Amino acid sequence: MINIVKKKIEFDDELKKKIEFICGFCNTTPTIINGNIRKIDRTNLSYIEPHRIIIKGITILAFNYSKPIYLGNLSNKL
Repeated sequence: MINIVKKKIEFDDELKKKIEFICGFCNTTPTIINGNIRKIDRTNLSYIEPHRIIIKGITILAFNYSKPIYLGNLSNKL
């Protein structure tokens, strides 16, 4: 049987402060959902799920310590 281990990744505090600062000017509040690392036991396969930032119904995906962000899915790079 395949066991998938799920481990939470903490959102970078500096990035979180920047997002909240920018949203403060627009009078909106972002919803931030932490990403996960999903690893299959006894293999070297793992998947890093990005952090999700939801602002006014628009989903933005971001990774810690990475400059590009993604709009909606990982194929729309900004």
